[in-house]
Amino acid sequence: MTDWTAFAGIVGVVLALLLVLARLSQDAVSGFVDDRSPHSDYNAEPTNHSTEQDQDTTPTPERRPSPTERLSPVTVLLNVGLSQGLFGVLLLAGVWFTSVPMAALGVDTADPKSFGGVAFGVGIITGIGLYAINALGAACATALDHEYDHRLREHLTPETTTGWLILLGGVLPIIAGFEELLFRGALIGALSTGFSISPWLLAVGSSIAFAVGHGAQGRIGVLVTGVLGFGLAGIFVLTNSLLVVIIAHYLINALEFLISGMLDIEWG
Repeated sequence: MTDWTAFAGIVGVVLALLLVLARLSQDAVSGFVDDRSPHSDYNAEPTNHSTEQDQDTTPTPERRPSPTERLSPVTVLLNVGLSQGLFGVLLLAGVWFTSVPMAALGVDTADPKSFGGVAFGVGIITGIGLYAINALGAACATALDHEYDHRLREHLTPETTTGWLILLGGVLPIIAGFEELLFRGALIGALSTGFSISPWLLAVGSSIAFAVGHGAQGRIGVLVTGVLGFGLAGIFVLTNSLLVVIIAHYLINALEFLISGMLDIEWG
C-alpha cells in the first residue's frame, strides 16, 4: 500500500534542499561585482580633487571574481550534475520506499501516448515551441530594458568539445529528468493522485517553486521561468506523461546553450 503522507514528506525535504542549493548558487552569482554598477568601487572615476600624480600612482583595483568564476566550466557542470543526480536518487528512493505507483508519476509503459514514440514526438514539438516562447519573452524583456542575468549560464557554456559532450550528454539530461520528476511527476502527478487535489492547483504551486529555484537568472528570469514551468505543468496534466516534459525540458535548455553559446546570439 502506498504511503502518500511519507512520500509527501520526502518530496518536501528534497524540494527544500534544492531551493537552499539554488539560493546558495544565487548568492554566489550575486557576489560577482558588476562592472556596470554605479555603486561599484571598482569602476569609480577619479574625482576632480585628484591630482594628475595621484591618478598616475594610484593602482586600479581589480574586479573580484565570484566563486563560480574561480572554477572551470567543466568543474561547475560536474558539480551541478552530481548534486542534481543525488537529489534524483533520493527522490527515486522515496518512490520505492513508499510504493508510489509509476503511473501516478506519469510513467505508464503500457500507454504509447505516455511512454512511447507518440510521447517522444510530442515532447520534441513541445520543447521547440516552449523554447521559442521563452526566447520571445526574453527578447521582449530586453526591449523593455529588463534583462536576464545570464552570468551563470555564460560561465557554464563550454569552451571545449569535451565540455559540450558533458553538458549535452550528461548534465542537461540529469537536470531535465530530476526537475521534471520533482516539479511535475511528484508535486503534480503523485500528490494529485494520493490526496485528490486538483492537478491544476498543484501546477500553480509547483510552477512558483520552479521559478524560485531559478533565482540566479534575476527577477525577469524568474518571471519567465515561472511561466515556462506552468507551460510544462499544463502539458504534463494534459498528457499525463513524464517523458513528454523531460524531453521538452531538455530541448529548451539545450537550445538555449547551443543558440546563445555556439552561435553567440543573446536572447536577453
